[in-house]
Order: sequence, then structure tokens, then C-alpha cells
Amino acid sequence: MKNAGISRRSLVLAAAGVSLAGATRAQLSNGSQVVKILVGFPAGQATDIVARLLANKLPAVTGANYIVDNKPGQGGSLAMGALAKSPADGSVMMLTHMSAVATNPHMYKSVPYDSMKDFEPVGLLGDLPFVLVCNPSMPFSSVEQLVRYAKENPGKLTNASSGNGTVSHLAMEDFKRRAGIDILHVPYKGSGPGLTDVVAGQVSLALETAAAVQPFVQSGRLKALGVGTTTRLSTMPSVPTIAEQGFKDFSAVTWLMLVYPAGTNSQLVASTFAAMNKAMQTPEVDARMRQIGTVPRFSKSPAEATAFIRSEYAHWGEAVKRSGVQLD
Repeated sequence: MKNAGISRRSLVLAAAGVSLAGATRAQLSNGSQVVKILVGFPAGQATDIVARLLANKLPAVTGANYIVDNKPGQGGSLAMGALAKSPADGSVMMLTHMSAVATNPHMYKSVPYDSMKDFEPVGLLGDLPFVLVCNPSMPFSSVEQLVRYAKENPGKLTNASSGNGTVSHLAMEDFKRRAGIDILHVPYKGSGPGLTDVVAGQVSLALETAAAVQPFVQSGRLKALGVGTTTRLSTMPSVPTIAEQGFKDFSAVTWLMLVYPAGTNSQLVASTFAAMNKAMQTPEVDARMRQIGTVPRFSKSPAEATAFIRSEYAHWGEAVKRSGVQLD
């Protein structure tokens, strides 16, 4: 039934009479047919994988060529700052995520953009669920056992994150607060280096995206304790959610959204939204997204995406205040 729904939506887009290739080419006011997709994390991470999938699928719909430009730093905020300063001619867009838009501006003393003014949202592409993993040598195999061990051994455990202020950092701080346990936070520049140290036994735990941890879990190099979604993941059906292990309202999920710089022509935003949906909402892409640990999720319109950002910005602003996390 899901695949049938995707097909119907694709037909609706086609029936709308939108000439996606022509519209996109016509709107690139700088005359270029090469579009840069900024990503705020290193190559190989979940956001980067989805961006490259998008870059591979869009040319067949729009006729333009797309390249991924990785600009890691400050939890995605460096790339967002670069986008804010980019020309609004359709030559640069960004596959951004929740942290860069909704948490970083509240947490850092300064970020080089205004989330509410500097961007034109196109639409959501999906959610990235997080998974709590540990080194296989750790003497626990569930969230309940982890909490018990941490309380009996305060300060002994460490947890890696993909950087200060990222979802892996904030969500883990929320989990530790809820559990009443003391685990030392060790920030890294991206999930890859942190997970490498967890595999090596240099760090005890990590709460990272399913896309990043799946290869390690499948090979037995990491042990999965719980997932941060409300339901179990189809790619890890035997791993219970953290919520069902005693933390009812706990959630560790981030979203991905395509955005342009502020001032981008509304017709280009609309045609890009239609092209993105047509390129990404196919059974083939749906299966690939889920395979890499991303749950497909799409906006109904750019206007809905804009309203969603405003809601998330307010929600996470309150969450950051509660956490007390402030970064330079």
C-alpha cells in the first residue's frame, strides 16, 4: 500500500503540469546548470549519504547536475552560515538537519545566520533515528542493565558524540538526566571518529544515527542497547526502543530538510520541491533510505516546511534552556 501511495503522489506531480526540468533550468539566474548541495558533516555520515542519493536522483528530473560539498563544523552551523551568504540564484542549496536549524542558535553564543530569516525551506526528506550502542565488552546488554551499572559505578563510563550541541550530545544528556546517572561526555568531530573509539574500547558508549551504527552492529563490533524512535526499526527489529525500556517519553530522532538561501525565487522553490518529491518518493529510493537507517518523511508544501521550522525552533529553544548546555 505504501508503494501505491508513492506512485499516486508521483502521478499527481506529473499531472500538475509542472515542467520540472525546464522550470529549474530557467530559474538558475546565473546561467549555470551545476547546483551545489552543502552538507554540514563529513562524508560518510547519514546526512551526507542522503545528500548524495538526492544528488544522484535529481538530474534525471531537472536536467541540472548536482555536487555535494561537505563543510563540517559547529554541528552544521558553518555550512548554514555559508549558505546564508550564498547567492539566491538556485546554484547553492543545503540538506540541513534539526540541530543546525533549531538547537545551535540557542546553544552557541553566536552562529553566522538567523534560522528564521536567512533561508527558504523547500521540504523535509526524512528522519534519522538514533541508536544507543556500546563496546561489546561492556557488562550490560540492555538500557536497564546500563543504568544499573552506571549507578553502581558513577563516573566510570564515557559516551562519544558527533560534537558539542549535536543531537547525539543533547539526547544523551537528556537520557542521563532522566536516568540519574553520571557518564562523561566525549565530543568528536563527526560520528565516525567517535564510533571508531567505541569499537576500540577507548570510549564506552555512543548515541548515534542508525545509518552510522548499523555496519558495526551487524558485524558484531558494537552492541545495540536501544533505539530512539517510538517504534522499533525495520532494519533492527530485535533491538527494543529506549522508550519501551522504562523511558516512556524519550526520543532521539533528527530530521533532514532541503533549504535555499533567503530571497530565492518562489517559483524555483516550488519547482525544486516538486522535483525533490518526484526523485525521492519512489519504491527504489524508499527502500534505499530505510536500508541506510533513514525513515522517509516529506512535507506537503514549502509553506508547511516553513511552519515546521518555526515550531521546531521554539520547541528546541526550550529544550536547550532546560538542558543548561551553553557553548562558545
